[in-house]
Amino acid sequence: IKRLLSSQAHKALARGKSILLLGPRQTGKTTFIRQDLKPDIEISFVQASARLRYEKDPRLLEYEIQNIVNTAAKMPVIFIDEIQKIPKIMDTVQYVIDKQQAQFILSGSSARKLKHGKDLNLLPGRMVTFTLAPFTYQEIPSADLKLEDVLLYGSLPGIVLCSDNADKELDLQSYVSTYLEDEIRTEAVVRNIGHFAQFLQLAAGENGKQVNLTKLSQDIGVAATTIANYFEVLVDCLIAHTIEPITESSTKRRLIKATKYLFFDMGIRRICANEGTKLPAKSLGDLFEQYVGLQLLAYISLFDPAYKLRYWRDSAGPEIDYVLEKAQIYTPIEVKWSESPSLQDAKYIEKFLLEYNSSTKAYIICRTPKPYTMGVNNNIHVIPWQLLHTIVVGDGA
Repeated sequence: IKRLLSSQAHKALARGKSILLLGPRQTGKTTFIRQDLKPDIEISFVQASARLRYEKDPRLLEYEIQNIVNTAAKMPVIFIDEIQKIPKIMDTVQYVIDKQQAQFILSGSSARKLKHGKDLNLLPGRMVTFTLAPFTYQEIPSADLKLEDVLLYGSLPGIVLCSDNADKELDLQSYVSTYLEDEIRTEAVVRNIGHFAQFLQLAAGENGKQVNLTKLSQDIGVAATTIANYFEVLVDCLIAHTIEPITESSTKRRLIKATKYLFFDMGIRRICANEGTKLPAKSLGDLFEQYVGLQLLAYISLFDPAYKLRYWRDSAGPEIDYVLEKAQIYTPIEVKWSESPSLQDAKYIEKFLLEYNSSTKAYIICRTPKPYTMGVNNNIHVIPWQLLHTIVVGDGA
């Protein structure tokens, strides 16, 4: 299965750069590296025995690589899996890169230790960092996959490629119980298991909504600073994304300033929220909005990281689900479960365009079979969710 990241990763290697590939567990990082990038040597820190060897003596890797270099006909490409488990190895990686002895492909499922380690070397200028999300719509191999299935079960490769819904449910449950509840809790140094489990369920239930730290702290019985730390852990461990609000207004509007969080996968979110598969029809619109946000984040990472994904909400009620920001120009995006949105569905977009006159184009993402335009200047583009990527790539309707 060809991942959209392929051409960029190959280009980076061809330029002589090394790669740091981040992404949550089971998004296909190892498979992509092995099958597409095809490194010469692989070292995995997933195995406890391998970790123990290099933790005792990080320079052991240097000695082993030196032996490889001395016998190799060309500069080898060395793949180290789960690099965050031994952050000190980054110093050895830098030494080898600076001596131009090898290129590296490093993968990691958590940025927390890489970000917060003392005096950690992130190899500025030597590495290109990429993020691998679950399958985007363009990467899903089956054109018959229903949108409702993606909203319920998510788009992790192993889940998408599984044909039995009962097996999907079992695998998602296992992911949450063995990874999120155990490893993420360990990362957070959580002392009260019950509090963290309760937080995880409430946070998943509030997915894509403005977060009220005070209310969550009261519901769970811990300090608001603890709740903020829990969210920080989810972001650092690549389990959640932050969506920040637009707070600038030329007309002195009172804008909401709370942060939104999106769990990285719809199926994982549902399991964390302890929701079944029989969801009411009224909730599908909310799930669809969350899914569109995740797709936008993935396409931004893949095609144009200069974009920032934000949202806009007036305290009086008007709200825009997502706003793409680039070079101080805003592109508002509304998400509708409808197959044929009307001008009434675009009323907040028109308010936004009047507020920010540098914005020249807006979008409504929905289930329409064909694109069309609306509005006084025909600058509101209604497009099918399957064409969502064209907004970021630049070939939008």
